[in-house]
Amino acid sequence: MKDKKIGFVGLGRMGGNMARCLNDKGYQVTAVFDITPSVATDLANEINTIAYETLADVTANADIIFTVVTNDEAMDAIFFGEDNLFTGAEGRLFINCATLTPAIHRHLEAAASKVGARCLEACMASSIPQARSGELFLMIGGAETDFNANKSILRELSKALHYVGEAGKASEVKALVNMVMNINTAALAEGLGIGHALGIDLKMLCNIFSQTGANSRVLETDAEDMILRDHECYFSATHAAKDSGIALALAAASGIHTPLAQATFDQYTKLTKMGKGELDKSGIAELTFKDRN
Repeated sequence: MKDKKIGFVGLGRMGGNMARCLNDKGYQVTAVFDITPSVATDLANEINTIAYETLADVTANADIIFTVVTNDEAMDAIFFGEDNLFTGAEGRLFINCATLTPAIHRHLEAAASKVGARCLEACMASSIPQARSGELFLMIGGAETDFNANKSILRELSKALHYVGEAGKASEVKALVNMVMNINTAALAEGLGIGHALGIDLKMLCNIFSQTGANSRVLETDAEDMILRDHECYFSATHAAKDSGIALALAAASGIHTPLAQATFDQYTKLTKMGKGELDKSGIAELTFKDRN
């Protein structure tokens, strides 16, 4: 697999660090692209590769292209815009890592087949440090034969690798993962906010939470940040709102009533509309602690 040329499109917190990770492990990262050219140039200089000005050039100079973009609209632009990754894409594999709607992954798979290319969705349930170290939690959707053929490079990026099913299924699972995570984050923010208003020692409260049914992974990752108001972004409030919205749409299509997911979506949407969408998801505590807002 290390004889394959690797390209990256979307070099933000996750994509850039995934490129660094594979480069460190001896893979040939031969092409990078970002909508902000200086971001691509800086990374190219760092890992000794080439920042291309067009998406078609990325496809021409890579066998496997990872994409990590923000939403469905951005995905549509890089694959179906005037300059696009499907130009000359015969024989290429696209591994699409952003959290998107299941429908766009199914659309991409069908479109790729028409030009002789293949697609996998590789949904990530991890953050920046794991992208850099190759310890992502990956959920893969698409043809199982393509998953098996490329398992070695996916393992280089992950500590846990799960084949979920056909195109779109990984996105469905990822949406549910993030929906539950976001609900847990909102609940923790409310619990700490009430505790603060009551004058309870929050360090003690978190210790008790950790030993009872109130325990959660979010308690470990977000509680201190909520208390200290340290909302350096690892997973933004804007993305939390987007992903909860995807889950809500899936629920509605399935006839499932989800009041907790709706309330959490409303909170993250409110935070985003306040101009605080680039805060980490822990920033939801700004809405629950007395005298913060």
